Amino acid sequence: MAIPNPPCLVSLPRYPSLPSQRDDRYFANHPILSLIDQCSDTKQLNQIHAQMLRIGLFFDPFSASRLLAAVALSSFSSLDYALKVFDQIPHPNLYSWNTLIRAYASSSNPHHSLLICLRMLHQSADFSDKFTFPFLIKAASELEDLFTGKVFHGMVIKVSLGSDVFILNSLIHFYAKCGELGLGYRVFVNMPRRDVVSWNSMITAFVQGGCPEEALHLFREMETENVKPNHITMLGVLSACAKKSDLEFGRWVHSYIERKSIGDSLILRNAMLDMYTKCGSVEDAKRLFDNMPEKDIVSWTTVLFGYATIGDYDAARGIFDAMPNQDIAAWNALISAYEQCGKPKEALKLFHELQMSKTAKPDEVTLVSTLSACAQLGAMDLGGWIHVYIKKRRMKLNCHLTTSLIDMYCKCGDLQKALVVFHSVERKDVFVWSVMIAGLAMHGHGKDAIDMFLKMQEAKIKPNAVTFTNILCACSHAGLVEEGRTFFYSMELVYGVLPGVNHYACMVDILGRAGLLEEALELIEKMPMAPAPSVWGALLGACTMHENVELAERACGCLLELEPRNHGAYVLLSNIYAKAGKWDRVSGLRKLMRDAGLKKEPGCSSIEVDGIVHEFLVGDNSHPSSKKIYAKLDEIAARLETIGYVPNKSHLLHLVEEDDVKEQALLLHSEKLAIAFGLISTSQSQPIRIVKNLRVCGDCHSVAKLLSKLYDREILLRDRYRFHHFREGHCSCMDYW
Repeated sequence: MAIPNPPCLVSLPRYPSLPSQRDDRYFANHPILSLIDQCSDTKQLNQIHAQMLRIGLFFDPFSASRLLAAVALSSFSSLDYALKVFDQIPHPNLYSWNTLIRAYASSSNPHHSLLICLRMLHQSADFSDKFTFPFLIKAASELEDLFTGKVFHGMVIKVSLGSDVFILNSLIHFYAKCGELGLGYRVFVNMPRRDVVSWNSMITAFVQGGCPEEALHLFREMETENVKPNHITMLGVLSACAKKSDLEFGRWVHSYIERKSIGDSLILRNAMLDMYTKCGSVEDAKRLFDNMPEKDIVSWTTVLFGYATIGDYDAARGIFDAMPNQDIAAWNALISAYEQCGKPKEALKLFHELQMSKTAKPDEVTLVSTLSACAQLGAMDLGGWIHVYIKKRRMKLNCHLTTSLIDMYCKCGDLQKALVVFHSVERKDVFVWSVMIAGLAMHGHGKDAIDMFLKMQEAKIKPNAVTFTNILCACSHAGLVEEGRTFFYSMELVYGVLPGVNHYACMVDILGRAGLLEEALELIEKMPMAPAPSVWGALLGACTMHENVELAERACGCLLELEPRNHGAYVLLSNIYAKAGKWDRVSGLRKLMRDAGLKKEPGCSSIEVDGIVHEFLVGDNSHPSSKKIYAKLDEIAARLETIGYVPNKSHLLHLVEEDDVKEQALLLHSEKLAIAFGLISTSQSQPIRIVKNLRVCGDCHSVAKLLSKLYDREILLRDRYRFHHFREGHCSCMDYW
């Protein structure tokens, strides 16, 4: 592929009397060239361009390069115009080639830099110099094109520029951007001379690559080598402290910056605020905030988010109300804070408040956060309204919005709409593919998820760690053991993705669900890293399913060593004991929980009706329609009895002697209340969509299957792990969950 040569703007006369190209700066002091720097828009440059053509000045390579630089690199640059100017230059000098390569490297089409380079190699007697390579490497960085970047690295060495500090700094950034921290560090270590930019590039690379400890170690090494850090260095160090949640060292860095007088910029103070909030010290953040001579929207929103993160929503709202300008960034900060801190109802309430406000209009960030809140609650009416809003406003569906829409539709139970969104966009990055695979997985379409993974390969999109977590979940939910093994053991060998704790947890879940408990335990024992709580939790869950008391006790013990206050571990083991009729041990666990001040997370089910989300707890009677709901439950119980339904009392997690009390307790589970409300509040043609915060119990699962047939209704129930589609007495999970 080559960039076409566009037609010339005007016919070009020849001026044989001009000086030779070797006298490159003959016209350097020409008065017209001095006007170029005074231009403030493209129209003025156009006029100068025409004047240069009339007098022949344009055919001087140096003069033409001055005009090209203004057209390509100014604040009002136009790359289309720059390319036309460039193509008019009879003999562009190396500066002109570099200017165009540089401009495209920083554009939305960095691959054009590489094409311009190919043209230069083919058409010009000049060869890339020490100024060309940083721009080419930047283009490869933007494209995350590891192969091409390595080619440029080889060319650098071949033309004896391997010790140029600017080029080597570019290579460090390039390798980090491509996820090759090891190669970037090798470049850094082998540099014959390092400047502060070299250190900054490597520190930033470690921080952005998820290695904050290495970043801080490098900062200490920088100190020992007497390299004076600047504000860029400290931004990286503060970010590393934030990622490590190292408050003590963060405070030391703050005092170090003040002692060394390393700038007093707003950006640096905002980075300190961010560090304090992410380290959990809102007090330090607020103290710094109150003493800041200058504040911008980032300062305000950082403190706001800090309060929201620790659950002090009154203080967060107070900061919001005190903001001098409540622009959309302020609204976004509070909506995002609510959504990310598990307060989706508050996020949606604030979104409605924004709609009524005249101070700002929702933007892409607003919609991404709000769609995520809709996904958490299963609020598809509002999510669908946002989709229509995007279309009406003709907002471009970028990868962030696409991912959020797909996630919302999947988690609200409409897989078909999610697929429509997926197929409607041309550009799909790894996150778009990954979220679609996750959606297919949670709906139990394991083989479709694998097909989607294969299509992702055909599209030449490299899977990442999240992709593999999702595809392994798909195998787990669908009982695809062999396929799961294949994906797991090919991660590093075929795709270069090192299996992490989450992938081991998924693999343990796959094996455990299939009853291969010993193999699952063997995998845990062979892990190259210490098993995380999620790994032991997966094994414990599998033991619950297959009623393996002995192994469950071991898994629970290991889990509680890591997380002594994990109430879920007690509940799962209690569940196993209850199924086995070991009520004395159930009572013992309950006593341990009481003594430790632990409480079982209450089951909560929500259902959206006419755009309003209704929530139910077990035995809930606070709903305005409670009388109608309980009347419907009585009707349900009577109809179930006529078809021979017998409650599965083993799913009760506490000791109850009387059978009628057991049946009543089962009948009051939150998902049954939500189903009853759905039956009385929605039309026959509407699916009943329910979201539950915990795993659905076996009895509720059986009842939902029966009700879907008795009432001829489609019921979609999303529990903590997956979707269950109940229709005509059957569930999409095929009772494998």
